[in-house]
Order: sequence, then C-alpha cells, then structure tokens
Amino acid sequence: MPHGRVLKYINLSIAVLLVLGLLALYWIAYRPLAQTSGQILAPVSARAIVVRDALGVPHISAANWEDAIFLQGYVTAQDRLWQMDALRRLAAGELSELIGPRTLELDREARRLRMRRIAEEQSRTLPEADRAVLAAYARGVNYFIETHRGRLPLEFTLLRYDPRPWHVVDSILCGLQMHRNLTTTWKEELQKQAMLAGGDAAKVNFLFPTWAGTEFQPGSNAWAISGKHTASGKPILANDPHLEFSLPSTWYQVHLQAPDLNVTGVSLPGVPAVIIGHNERIAWGVTNLGFDVQDLYMERFDPRSGQYVFHGQIERARLETERIPVKGAKPEEFQQWVTRHGPVTVAEQGRFLALRWSAAEPGSFQFPFLDVNRARNWQEFTAAIARFAGPGQNFVYADVDGNIGYHATGKLPIRKNYDGDVPVDGSSGDYEWEGFIPFDQLPAFYNPPQGWIITANQNPFPKDYPYRVHGDFASPFRSLEIRSLLTAHESWKPGEMLGVEKDVYSAFSHFLARQIVAAYDRRKPGGEELKSCVALLRSWNGQMEKQTPAPLLITLVYQQLRKMVAERAAPGKADLYSPQMAPAVVEKILEGDARGWFQDKNEALIRALSGAFEEGRKAQGGNVNRWDYGKSNELTIKHPVGGELPLLGAYFNVGPIEMSGSSTTIKQTTIRLGPSMRFVADLADWEHSLNNITIGESGQFLSWHYKDQWDAYYAGRSFQMQFGKVEAKETLVIEPKIRE
Repeated sequence: MPHGRVLKYINLSIAVLLVLGLLALYWIAYRPLAQTSGQILAPVSARAIVVRDALGVPHISAANWEDAIFLQGYVTAQDRLWQMDALRRLAAGELSELIGPRTLELDREARRLRMRRIAEEQSRTLPEADRAVLAAYARGVNYFIETHRGRLPLEFTLLRYDPRPWHVVDSILCGLQMHRNLTTTWKEELQKQAMLAGGDAAKVNFLFPTWAGTEFQPGSNAWAISGKHTASGKPILANDPHLEFSLPSTWYQVHLQAPDLNVTGVSLPGVPAVIIGHNERIAWGVTNLGFDVQDLYMERFDPRSGQYVFHGQIERARLETERIPVKGAKPEEFQQWVTRHGPVTVAEQGRFLALRWSAAEPGSFQFPFLDVNRARNWQEFTAAIARFAGPGQNFVYADVDGNIGYHATGKLPIRKNYDGDVPVDGSSGDYEWEGFIPFDQLPAFYNPPQGWIITANQNPFPKDYPYRVHGDFASPFRSLEIRSLLTAHESWKPGEMLGVEKDVYSAFSHFLARQIVAAYDRRKPGGEELKSCVALLRSWNGQMEKQTPAPLLITLVYQQLRKMVAERAAPGKADLYSPQMAPAVVEKILEGDARGWFQDKNEALIRALSGAFEEGRKAQGGNVNRWDYGKSNELTIKHPVGGELPLLGAYFNVGPIEMSGSSTTIKQTTIRLGPSMRFVADLADWEHSLNNITIGESGQFLSWHYKDQWDAYYAGRSFQMQFGKVEAKETLVIEPKIRE
C-alpha cells in the first residue's frame, strides 16, 4: 500500500477516535451539567427563580420557605449530588458497596460508631418543625434525581450505579459525619493511657494540659470587632474555619429568599439552610469548640455471653449484626456488642472498651438553622442556637445595630469526679455523666468593653468554671496573633480582614528560633553546618512562607524537641505524642526551669538543631539556605473518583502546590487541613461583604465553576457577596407543576 494512503488511513482513524472520544465525553460528562437557564416544571407552590451569578452561586427567590428549601435541595444536587451521596455512604459505612474491599475499614469504623443507627434513632425523635425543613430539602434532591435518570454526574457512570432516594436520615448522616470529624477524641485517650503505663505520671500529665495559661476568652477561628474599631462605625465579622481539604469543597454557597427569609452564606452539601452567613440584620460564624464529648469505659465483659458488670449487677449487652455489601466480593458480616455506655469499639489483649458519645444520646440532633437564618437580634439568635446539640461550636455574632456577641453551644457532658482524658472503669458506676452543662452556663459574651471578640480554637472556659473541662483545645498562639494584629490600628475595613486571615507569622516558631540562637551563642559549638543554620535563624522574621528555608528548619527543630520531652515523660512512646497543645507545652518547658526535662537546656537545643539539620539534609540536601519549606508543606487535593483516571486524573485534582502557614499561624495550613472558606461580613453595607470557598461551586469537572475559586483562595483574595444587588449571569425559572 502506498505510503500516502497509509498515512491517510492512520489520520482518519485518529480523527474517528477523537470524534468518538468527544462524543463519549459529551454524553457522560457534559450532558449532566446543571441546567441553569430556561424554564422547568417542579412541585413548588408558585413560580420561583434561581439566578446564578458569575461564580455559579444560586440565588433562590421563592414564594415561601418550603419552596426555597426544596429548591436548595434541587440546586445542590445539580452541582454536588455525587458528593452528597458519597458523604451519606461514608457516614453510614456503605462505601464498599461501590468501591470494593479497599474501603472496608472505613465502613467498619462507621459501623463501630453506629452512625446509621444513631441517625435513624435521632430521626424518630426530631421536632416536627425540624423534620419539615429536612423533608422539604429531601424532596428537592429527589426531584432532581427523578428527572435526571440517565444523565447523572460522571461519577455515577464511572462507578455504574444510580443513587437511591434521599431521606431525612441522609441529611442527619451528613451532619453526623461533621460531628464525627470534629469530636473524635477517644484515640487520644488511648494514647495518653499508653504513655502513662510505665511513664512518669506527673510529666505525662504536664504534656497534656487543658489550659496553656495565656488564653483569653472565647475560642475558635472567627472574630468580630465593634464599630468603634471600624471605618464605618459598624461591626465587622470574619470567619475562616479550618477543616480537612476536600474536592469538591466542604461548603456550598447559596442565597435563599422568601417572604420571611433572606439569607446568604455557605451550606453543607446534604444539609438545608445556611450554616455560616448573614441575613438582613445579623451575621454569624461558627467553628469547632473542641470540648471532649467522648469517653471510653473499660468493661468487665464476657464476649461469649455479652454479660458485663455495672454497679455490682450483671447486665447483658445487646448484640447488633449487620452485613456490609462489598463490590466484587462476598458481603462481610459485622457484629458488635453494645453496653449501656455504647458500642464495644476496642477489644484487644483482654480489654473491652465501650465508647460513650454525646451524638448517640437521645435528642442529640436538632436542626435550628432555619431559625438562625431568620433571627433578627441577639435574643432570637441565642434562642435558636440553644437547641444546637452538637458538635459543640463557637458562635460569633454581629448585628446592624452595632452589637457583637459570642456563645459556646453543644451537649457537653458533666463529669463530677474525673476529667475524661483516659479510659475509666465502666463497672463501678462511679464515672457516669450527670447530665449536660446548661446552655445559659456556657461561655458567652455580649458587647465586651474592649470592642472585640477573638477566637482561634483556644480553651474558652475560665479557670474557675464550675464544671470539669477537658478537650482537644489549640495552643493560644493563633488567638494572640489575631489580637496583636487587630489592636495594632483602628478604622478597619472589610477587605483588610483578608490580610489577617492569611497571616503566616508564627510567634511560637519565632520564639523557638531565638531560643536556638541564644543556646548556640552560649555554647558556640563547632561545625560550619550548625553555624549556617544559626545564621539563617538569627535573621529570620518568623514568617512561615513557602520557598524559604527557615520555616522548614524550625519545624524540624520543634519535632525533635517534642519527641525529646515525650521520651523523657514516657520512654519508648514519643511517637504517640502530638496534641494541639504541644507547642505551648514545649514553650512552657523552655521558658521555665527545664532541668526536670533536660540535663542541660542549651545542649538539648543544639542537639535538636543538629538532628533537625540531619533530617532536612536527607530530604533537601546539605545546603540549608537552599531548602524550601513549601516542598515539605505541599498540598494535593485529589478527587476520590476522577483523580484516579489515567490521563485525565490531573485535571480533576488540585496540586501539587506549595503552601505557606503552619499549625501555629492564623492561616493554619498543613498538607491535610486549612481554611475551608473565608467570610467577612460588613454590617455597614452587605454589598461589601466577602466570601469564597476553596475550589468552586460545582462538583462536575466540565463546569466553569469546578475550580474557578481556587486561584483567589490560594492568593488570599475573595469575592463580593451579592445580596441586595445580584448580577444575573444565568436565570432558571421554575413553574409550578400540577400535582397528580
């Protein structure tokens, strides 16, 4: 065959394959994209409109709140249905039905916690008003599913399944998954218990403080300043909660309007209403409280009969049996005993530990967020959040009348004769919860005289608090830095808050660098390598910036010191020690009399520097001045399905990309977590409020809004929230469908 004809056939074959590929891409990925313009029929009571702005944020205008919530369910499913389905499956322990054996341990973990059973139990006791909100949302999700069979998002095609209908229980599961993420502390109890076994009890307890001593109230990643500190004379509220990175984003932006409702902000996919945002009169932020709401009980238990001892009496645990469907394999039978304290989650070396968790307590799921969305003042706002049982949260508040406030929330157990930091004897009956701390006795502030409320996960409970306090609280460095920045000048404007939210100065790391330099100057050890390290730290400004060497060096120094003090307290168990409070503990040791921890503090600091250099040299070479902190703090956010595709996988993912910040900077950033969104509310003019999420509104990779917010997020920029003035890019009209 002539050479030219061969090339012709090859080119024709390539063209045919390309056309077929494009047709396949259109059919399975482009065709399912959300319909955002035109007209549809839906079971609403009256005509409604969904306007999409330039970021794809839906602005829903409806005749009543039921229609607004119905349409919230519908539009969220348009953009995030697969994420919603994956979240409910993750919480229920049902991923292996789609993925196969590699997710079995995730499913076992969810079932050990009885997540689906808890959701079903909580559903049965829901207040009717709360059920109505969740049911309206479910109807919207289901209407989308019913009208889009055969053109659902790409993930359903790749995994070859259709989603089952959405139920009220599924929204509770999505809420429980967040509850689980923010309150799982039982593993830390086991770690501390292991360090106490054979360790120095006084030193181990010193390593796990509840307070660092430099906290000021209250606590978490949000702040509000009153009008006396702003250019407008009205409050500004800012919120950037830190959560694990995910793709799609954790949050979904939405604006809901009805005759008794006008609220905008971010929601959780799978859950109705706005969780963080503002209405016409108030703004609020929420972040994690950190109070310990889990206890492990060591049961005197017979696994053959299920009998165990409680308060001198024999009781029998309940055996729960389930089957975990596994794609491509036989279903796995899952059995678990449940005592009066909860499921027996740990059974090893003759030990049987049952887990009590506040989320499993009767009435621990209520849904007050529609009431929050409609609140018009502090009294209505606090009346709404008083019903919020968990996870325990810090709510920060501001209103157009100039008021600012803070209130801790959640079902927080009262422990009378123990702290809950290690497993306790379940048989004695001496370590039972004695109810929950009343809402009106939780930490709260309203118009504090200093004119600001600053929060960053530090312990918000005062030392003289009448109830025992234990929790996974952060060291206070971030909160102190926020206060330092906010009190440095007056006349704040909303956009300037972004500079605070993206600040990467670490007072702790800077302190540690000065300690190293002082120790070196006192001892003057030989060696050019250490000399170069000290010269680097001597001139460093404490900024945890990517593409610079000092942050990596000081991070490695801290890790060396953390292991040293942990080894001194519990020999051979240093790797178990990494609580949030550890930097404050290391600082306290170095500032005080360190002789109980080091024979020679200066020698220990130099040894830590030497060990840090050796570790860094293995990763980035022997020239410390050429090290790059960003390479050790490199983030990749993978799409759980699309990210696995050959050739196309990289398009689904974000990164790898270098990140600035650390666990002790305001912009708390690691390879696992960071600011999950940024929100700044201007109480003087809502149109100057700012909001952006991490990646984009849509979970569908061919959408323009799949990654369109990432560049702004990464650079620390944001977008004006459209509230009173919405610039419509696309408009979808929803006409009432006659119910048959």
